[in-house]
Amino acid sequence: MSKKAKKDTDNLAAVLDKIPQMFGNQAALGMRLHETILSAAPELKPRLWYGMPGYARGLSKPVLVFIRRDDYLTFGITEKANIVLEPGATDQLIPSSWFMRELDAATEARIAAIVRVAVG
Repeated sequence: MSKKAKKDTDNLAAVLDKIPQMFGNQAALGMRLHETILSAAPELKPRLWYGMPGYARGLSKPVLVFIRRDDYLTFGITEKANIVLEPGATDQLIPSSWFMRELDAATEARIAAIVRVAVG
């Protein structure tokens, strides 16, 4: 196994270990967020970023999207993501994170769409 492949494997393992620790009794939702992100953009590589799961195009590339759990489940994009104003926006504000309590099919679809835009 190459050094890069080993690092990717180690980073994935660290993220998979972190999700249950961070999400506690909502670990299954954290795993669904993780899987939704990777399904929407399989080229993303998970790694810990400031102690939370982050997703980038590669080891030396900036994190584009992340997940965490505080009082709410949080999904967010970073300033390094492909940032686009929503169609029909009447202002210049660009959302960068979203809070949720549950993860239903419509929310998963919206997250997948955001990830695809963020990746470009």
